[in-house]
Amino acid sequence: MKDSVLSRKEKIVREALNLFSEQGYADTSTKAIAQNAGVSEALIFKHFGNKDALLVHLIKAGYRKVLTHHKGMMTYRDSKDFLRKMINLPSKLVADEPIFWKLQERLSHHPFSRQQHEQFMKPVQAIIVRAFKELGYKNPDLETEFLLIVIDTLWKKEANGELDHAMELAILLEEKYNLI
Repeated sequence: MKDSVLSRKEKIVREALNLFSEQGYADTSTKAIAQNAGVSEALIFKHFGNKDALLVHLIKAGYRKVLTHHKGMMTYRDSKDFLRKMINLPSKLVADEPIFWKLQERLSHHPFSRQQHEQFMKPVQAIIVRAFKELGYKNPDLETEFLLIVIDTLWKKEANGELDHAMELAILLEEKYNLI
């Protein structure tokens, strides 16, 4: 989107997302956001109240966008199809919204960010357990916990550009669970 098409509020949001994901939340001032967005610092406070509220807006907007863009990702057709979707989810999400996921990775210690991520992933856990039960796994709860840890690690590594073999790892997981 060209700058002339973006509203001043959208410019603030875009620059805050970029700066928070690159420099970190604590190391980014509202003054820097305002300068990069070409607006006054007072306008940030007018639209968002404070830097914390701006961050909350970014996180909520990011998850809304992800959920809207991937409505069918939670659709359960059969166990193998669902597990395949979950294994490939990290690459897909990060490819679609790399800056948002980089921000989320940087904020994984932040209480609000962590709470939003847990809320985003919560419905998935029961469905993965169901899939492993249907596939006859001896301990579906433990398999689910393991897979969710792997998925969490994959998206974080991918968001940071630290994952060179995402597709190969996804195939390895699909083979592990006999999904191919």
